[in-house]
Amino acid sequence: MSSSSEESASGSSETNSPSQNKYKGIRRRKWGKWVTEIRVPGTAERLWLGSYTTPEAAAVAHDVASYCLRGTTSLQNLNFPLELPAGALIGLSPRSVQKAASDAGLAIDAKLKDQSDFLPRNENWGNGSSSRDEYLSISVEDYDLQ
Repeated sequence: MSSSSEESASGSSETNSPSQNKYKGIRRRKWGKWVTEIRVPGTAERLWLGSYTTPEAAAVAHDVASYCLRGTTSLQNLNFPLELPAGALIGLSPRSVQKAASDAGLAIDAKLKDQSDFLPRNENWGNGSSSRDEYLSISVEDYDLQ
């Protein structure tokens, strides 16, 4: 049996799957949306971080939540460690972490949607060429500090 018939017999191919992502902490729904959630350290609680149009938006939401919940120890595990927004603060309540992550992900989705008419998708994303404040502005005034 050839590898292509093995793949069709099993129903999917892990290596050639279009839904296979290159970012940590995200997954793709059957209908194409990208979603992310994260565990709150020291508990069994999971925080739902949202559903996004692009994998980059879901990855940024996960990065923000990871940094807010785990602090600087999470930096080596972030998808875009040089692109954390100003709203990513350590010590926020889980609800505020959820809001900050969602705001960041939605801002990225909006930014990428606006740029989609002008740039091929993912052309300059995450390579450190853009400044932190160039694409994302999030206020922390509504977040509860613990």
